[in-house]
Amino acid sequence: MIFDYHKVSMRLYSASSLRGHALPAGRQEVPEAIPKRDCLPVRQAGFVAPTGLLAMTLVYLVAFFPFILFGGEAMAFRIESPAFGPHEKIPQKYTCDADDVSPPLRWSDVPEGTKSFALISDDPDAPGGTWVHWVIYNIPADAEGLPEGVAKMEALPNGAKQGVTDFRRVGYGGPCPPPGKPHRYFFKLYALNRVLALPSKTTKADLLISMNDSILAQAELVGTYQRS
Repeated sequence: MIFDYHKVSMRLYSASSLRGHALPAGRQEVPEAIPKRDCLPVRQAGFVAPTGLLAMTLVYLVAFFPFILFGGEAMAFRIESPAFGPHEKIPQKYTCDADDVSPPLRWSDVPEGTKSFALISDDPDAPGGTWVHWVIYNIPADAEGLPEGVAKMEALPNGAKQGVTDFRRVGYGGPCPPPGKPHRYFFKLYALNRVLALPSKTTKADLLISMNDSILAQAELVGTYQRS
C-alpha cells in the first residue's frame, strides 16, 4: 500500500497555513487523518512491490540464463582435437617435420539447420602474412568430425571437397614455420545452411566469398608450433 502524496501534502499545507491564527474555543489543531480511500494498492498506483520485483527477476534469469550465457544459443558450437588442447603445442606428427598428416578433429553442439561444414586452417603469424594450411568444404551435415590423416585429394568419398593452400597443392599442409617464436595455427569451422556450389581446388578467398551469407555459426581451435 502507498499514499497519495499529492493529497497528503495538500492537507499538511492546509494545516500549516492555520498556524498563527486563532482557533475556535475547544478546538485543537490536530493532523487530519488520511482516509482509507486515499491509500491505493501498489499495483493500482503503477508500482511493483519489492517482493514482486524480486520474483519477476528470478523468473527472467531462469528463463533466459542460457541466452545470456551463450549469446542466444542453448549450447555453444565448438571444435576440439584429441591430439592437442586449445593453445597447446601441435604434436610434431602433424607438421612438416614429421608425417605432415592432418590432426583428428571433432565438433559438437551443431546449430539447427546446418546443411554442410567448411573448415579453414591458417597461420596469421607467418612472416609474409597469413599462410593458408587447409581448405576443405561441403563436409556432410551429419559428420561429427574429421579423422586423422585426411587424404590429400580434391574430392573425398563423403562428398567433401578440398581447396588449394598456400603450399600450392590440395589438402592439408602442416605447420612449417621458420625458426624463432611460436606460431599460432587456427582451425576455423563453419556451419553452413547450404551445400556450396564450388568446384574442387577453390582458394580460401573464394570460399569465404561464397559462404559469406550462409554461415550459421563458427567455432575455432588454436594450436601452436615452434621450430628452433
